Amino acid sequence: MSDKKLSGAGLRGQSAGETTLCTVGKSGSGLTYCGYDVSDLADNATFEEVAFLLFNGELPNSAQLSTYKAQLFEMRDLPKALKEVLKLIPKDAHPMDVMRTGCSFLGNLEPESDFSMQQVAANRLLAAFPAIMTFWYRYSHDNVEIDCVTDEQSLGGHFLKLLNGTSPSEQHRRVIDVSLILYAEHEFNASTFTARVCASTLSDMYSCITGAIGTLRGPLHGGANEAAMDMILKFDSPSHAKEEMAKMLANKEKIMGFGHAIYSTSDPRNVIIKQWSQKLAAENGDTSLYDISVACEEFMWDEKKLFCNADFFHASTYNYMGIPTKLFTPIFVCSRLTGWAAHVMEQRTNNRIIRPSADYTGSEPRKVTPINER
Repeated sequence: MSDKKLSGAGLRGQSAGETTLCTVGKSGSGLTYCGYDVSDLADNATFEEVAFLLFNGELPNSAQLSTYKAQLFEMRDLPKALKEVLKLIPKDAHPMDVMRTGCSFLGNLEPESDFSMQQVAANRLLAAFPAIMTFWYRYSHDNVEIDCVTDEQSLGGHFLKLLNGTSPSEQHRRVIDVSLILYAEHEFNASTFTARVCASTLSDMYSCITGAIGTLRGPLHGGANEAAMDMILKFDSPSHAKEEMAKMLANKEKIMGFGHAIYSTSDPRNVIIKQWSQKLAAENGDTSLYDISVACEEFMWDEKKLFCNADFFHASTYNYMGIPTKLFTPIFVCSRLTGWAAHVMEQRTNNRIIRPSADYTGSEPRKVTPINER
């Protein structure tokens, strides 16, 4: 723990504990999971391998991966009671509220009876989250009650088939897999720290993850890719984008998807997803969203020396795959669940309740005046 006084500014620059799971802005491209550079993982691993890595500290061999994928495959379906709850959630509900409710309710149906069940609970949520999101979305928006089990082998491909009802292309399977890898873990960010604080009280896995979802719901943490998409769709050309962004800066409007609390020169995840956005643009035969996104990137660097974070080019990438904007942040949940759960497990291995002190800045000691004298 740092000896520095923990004060103001969201505790930026303060150490709040130790972890073996991740480094941010310290080595390689700037992001590592258990010692592996995220760019190496994005090029040479699958999301299921990364999930196994975060939960076990090592990448799986072929037999371990096959066993793990089979376990997740068997856990994909949702209990009937959960489906009935999801059917009650209105169409205009915030999708993050759907994820929060789905996680919490599943914890009622399949509780983590003791900590020996923590890996089972984590795997269950990892397998179930794609169906929780898409079952609600398809029922509330399309009046379709989907089958929550598909023949897709990867979790990313499974999500896309649940959403669209058809098998995704090989390129789309790979892109969503890379996206899930990039979002899987990011050290002591706000939602992860929430999960660890909750875990430090010896609460259950479902409570820890529900708290993390609630934290990610806030627009200052999650949702930047949605905000970026909403903004990009307002521009009809690269030149129009730069004109409108200049007005936004002049009006002191917040532009989401740029800069980062930890990275100082670039976000390594953006470099990777930007390449996939470009590939999808070419595949679609319409590069306008990508071209506008590049113009936004250039403008913000030229004017403010702010770089795109992971969320910005995720917006066009998801749009090219036909994913509705309101589901962008829930996809983040499907990925980051791995990091959250891994941190919960790590917290439990050497636990001490997280209870920081505060610097009091209120009134000096005083006496209560009788009410008839006030």
